[in-house]
Amino acid sequence: MLSEVKFDVLNARVTFKNVPLHSLSRFAFNDINAAYDAFKKIPGVDECIIIQTSSRVEIFTVSNLENDDSTDARRPEGKGLIINQMKETWQNNSSIEQIDIDHFDQTLEVFKDDDVYLHLLRLACGLDSVVVGKQEVYDEIKKSLEDSKKSGSSGKILNKLFDSVIRLASSIRDSTEISKDVVSLGDIALNLIEEKVGLDAKKKVLLIGTGETAAMVAKTLGQKQIPFQVTSKTIDRSTNFSQILGGTPMEFADVLAGFDKFNIIIVATTADYFVIDLERIKLVMQEKKKGTLILDLSEPRAVEESIMELPGIKLLFRDQVAEIYEENTKLKSGIVPAVEKIISKELPILSASMKRI
Repeated sequence: MLSEVKFDVLNARVTFKNVPLHSLSRFAFNDINAAYDAFKKIPGVDECIIIQTSSRVEIFTVSNLENDDSTDARRPEGKGLIINQMKETWQNNSSIEQIDIDHFDQTLEVFKDDDVYLHLLRLACGLDSVVVGKQEVYDEIKKSLEDSKKSGSSGKILNKLFDSVIRLASSIRDSTEISKDVVSLGDIALNLIEEKVGLDAKKKVLLIGTGETAAMVAKTLGQKQIPFQVTSKTIDRSTNFSQILGGTPMEFADVLAGFDKFNIIIVATTADYFVIDLERIKLVMQEKKKGTLILDLSEPRAVEESIMELPGIKLLFRDQVAEIYEENTKLKSGIVPAVEKIISKELPILSASMKRI
């Protein structure tokens, strides 16, 4: 009879769901190989895979429960000990600040075994990404597995888990077509701009905001290789945002003073006041010879309509983009239950195959 190796698979994660995107860059590991080495030095941790993207930083580890010298993670205090050491290691290998450390218990999600398998399947199928069905997250999981295999930080258990999930997710994506024609709000917004005034690398583009909508726009700008400036309430936010999503950070005061320098301005904030109003930009825009297109994607609106009194300003609002986006989202949300149904059938099979290792 085969003896079973007893092990725990743990997943500790910080994602866009509980940390603002502009803060997420602080949780990222500055040197991923050094992070791998550090996590594997934790007593009881045998394997490690890190997924690090613009919307999440996740660590998957395996603790072998057969080793005499390992902390027995079956006991709550054992698991707690490993988690505490993971937090400490995270702290030492990233740029997190005291405020993040103080709130780590609220922001860090920790899952074990079957819950990890379920999460990874949902993630690979595109159910837990900012844009449902997006292919990108699936590719990122594949890349994380390749990188960890190269560095020797993953092993038999995580390789088996990730390989199985990648294979399953590929088949689920194909059969349900959840990845077909996926468009983000950023894609639609930039298509609209392209239609109205054209869009190329010569145009001076400004993005105001550092939230989820701004992130979608930044990603699409990056894919189209269009340089842009990014600004927010504080320069720290803009800098953190640009570290993971591109763009050149800019002080908001400088933006207002040089407002006439931009051809395209995309506003994506959640402010409950007008970020741009007539008073603020009237003087600087009076001399402007060429037109400026402003697209306000904010909810509520962050651009005062009266700025259209200024010569050469073309103002577009979220509704012109939202309709197409919501239609697409509705289409995708119709497919989500089908994907979830397949996942719930496959999970027990995956779990059983992991137990057989």
